[in-house]
Amino acid sequence: MNPQTTQVDDLRLVALPTAVNCADMFVRFALTEWSLRQMQDEASGVACEVVRAVVRASDTKVPGFITLRLRLHGDVLVIEVEDAALLPPVVPDTLADRKAGVMSLQGGGNLIWCEVALPVGMNASAVPLPRRERRKPPQSAAAAEPEPADVDDEFFERLLSKLNRPGEPPTDNGPHGLR
Repeated sequence: MNPQTTQVDDLRLVALPTAVNCADMFVRFALTEWSLRQMQDEASGVACEVVRAVVRASDTKVPGFITLRLRLHGDVLVIEVEDAALLPPVVPDTLADRKAGVMSLQGGGNLIWCEVALPVGMNASAVPLPRRERRKPPQSAAAAEPEPADVDDEFFERLLSKLNRPGEPPTDNGPHGLR
């Protein structure tokens, strides 16, 4: 992680058209967790374009995995998609007015990225970390009161009496020969 990167979240997907919808949901969730709801529409649109570009460039017969990553860095949100494809994706024309690019990775694969500016006056270090509510631990089984069992006492008495009679052949006088 870059020293100026304060938060990172990623999601691994299969390079299929459904990855675009998953990217939308993931970006919206992450930005809600980071208290950046005002950026959801713009960032989700960019992420969907980048994921769509990677999916188009991938082999549909044998789709590989892709990783969608969100990074807060300086005064921008960096949206990255990493794949293992041989051919690099093309930055979509819809992102031509943004700072974006594609690079080949040393171990193979590609990284396509695009930056989305944080709200005016905000930088990555000012974005609060997600807070989780404290939840009460579940009650232990020993502490919980046992539920009343729906038991037929007469049935068990008949069962025990039949089990205690050695050498007596079973009779078929009712269900399971217990009557």
